[in-house]
Amino acid sequence: MKKEYDFSKMKSRKNPYASSLKKPVNIRLGEDVIDYFKNMSDDTGVPYQSLINLYLQDCVRSNREIDMTWRTKS
Repeated sequence: MKKEYDFSKMKSRKNPYASSLKKPVNIRLGEDVIDYFKNMSDDTGVPYQSLINLYLQDCVRSNREIDMTWRTKS
């Protein structure tokens, strides 16, 4: 193995798997949701969009279902 390698002549190429890793989507989120994840982003140093993705991945892995029952005023 060489002590040093010359990477200056090396050609770059795109990651062939990058397009299958994530898909761009447009969704509408409440300001409170965005603020929540942005504050968490400030605390953790992880981009807020990545935090939202991690949370949604956790929901998928744990097969979490949303509670769609509406509360009535008593």
